[in-house]
Amino acid sequence: MNANNGIISQPSPYSVTETVDRLEAILQAKGITIFARIDQHAEAEKVGLSLRATQLLLFGNPEAGTPLMVAEPAIALDLPLKVLAWEAADGKVWLSYNDPDYLKQRFSLCDELVKNIAVIAPLINQALQ
Repeated sequence: MNANNGIISQPSPYSVTETVDRLEAILQAKGITIFARIDQHAEAEKVGLSLRATQLLLFGNPEAGTPLMVAEPAIALDLPLKVLAWEAADGKVWLSYNDPDYLKQRFSLCDELVKNIAVIAPLINQALQ
């Protein structure tokens, strides 16, 4: 696991599509809302540009996110939660997301509120198994 500028990146043993499919299935099974899935590779191709496999998944739970936005409205810039699956130049696939501790510092959140977003790490670990 690599942390850089508040972003945690973990290697995935799966393709970009399969990585996002696995996470999406886990989220759906837990009743977590999926707001959008953006295939950035496909969007680049539509305009004649080349981009390695890249997909962004936006998801969350209003019961968990709303208290964060009440405490610090600007955190809505980082909510809903986002996960980026991307293929590196060497063909390795990575899953990247905002480090909850980084968001805690960025928005001066209390520990109790950070618990609402810290759930992302175990969900990702489950998807990468």
